[in-house]
Amino acid sequence: MQGDSRVFGVEWWANYADVVRMSRMWRVWAAAAAGAVLAGALAACAGATPLPTSVAGCPDGRVVGDAGALRAALAEAGPGDTIVLAPGRYEGSFEATAAGTDTEPVTLCGTSDSVLDGGPTDDGYTLHLDGADHWTLTGFSVTGGMKGIMLDRTSHATLRGLTVSGVGDEAIHLRAGSSDNLIEGNDVSSTGHRRPEFGEGVYVGSAQSNWCDISGCAPDASDRNRIVGNRIHEVTAEAIDVKEGTTAGEISGNTLDGAAMTEADSVIDVKGNDWVVTGNTGTASPRDGAQVHAVVDGWGTGTRFSGNTFAIASDGYAIAIDAGAAVRSSTTIGCDDVALVDGEPAPARVSSVACTP
Repeated sequence: MQGDSRVFGVEWWANYADVVRMSRMWRVWAAAAAGAVLAGALAACAGATPLPTSVAGCPDGRVVGDAGALRAALAEAGPGDTIVLAPGRYEGSFEATAAGTDTEPVTLCGTSDSVLDGGPTDDGYTLHLDGADHWTLTGFSVTGGMKGIMLDRTSHATLRGLTVSGVGDEAIHLRAGSSDNLIEGNDVSSTGHRRPEFGEGVYVGSAQSNWCDISGCAPDASDRNRIVGNRIHEVTAEAIDVKEGTTAGEISGNTLDGAAMTEADSVIDVKGNDWVVTGNTGTASPRDGAQVHAVVDGWGTGTRFSGNTFAIASDGYAIAIDAGAAVRSSTTIGCDDVALVDGEPAPARVSSVACTP
């Protein structure tokens, strides 16, 4: 028994020594692993771009740097707030429903490198203002989605200096009684990726066939909207389309290129009443520069044209009035409107209606 006891003791001490060695090795390995994790975390933090406190060209405000932060800021916005988009990509759809006021609008500002990306072009609105009166959107880019920017029941909004491109249907749509808005100085292109026939640059109102869905079967009175100084190109349908039911809007100083149009034959189409169309330049229109239609009785009247220059097809008109006597007699064509055919003025192709000095 004594010999067995000695053997047992030797083995016990040997096993204990192994345990100690393993414990020491474990501590060394654990310390090394923890150090590696900490070093990696520090390296990641060191390599991350910090969120700026301001963005050039934007007023001071709440700076956001990712889609989640932007959605939170939109949900929490109120009169007088400013949301600033740091350069980067914001993926998904975004919606604003809070209203500002006349003296305290809500501002969403960024740079051309601050990109709202709605993703696939077969569904969704990349940026939707729904009842969001008195908003100013300025400076940033919008791409993707079925529609780029949609305004529903939104008035007194300003869209200025935006770049809107690469959308499924139209780039900017004002709908459901959205009135007194200003669309100014934007660059709009690359529309109609889903349905070329819906690929307008700027679209105001709703077709009569949609009134029961959009405006309780009454005309969609998206009135007094101003479309000023925009560049609209690479669109598959009209650069600017204003629908029946809209009244007293303005289309002025825009540069409109119809070279990519496949689903329309004029760069401007007017079906509303009492619009002013002045100082626009249209190039490469498939046929006419602007057209006036009366698709619903009582609509299409009172449009006033002046100072526009449209490069048109040889069989087109700078301003074509495709309607009856009431529309023709109420439409004013300025004698300073110009038709260009093959780069040369073509006075006989200005309009079939006599001009007004």
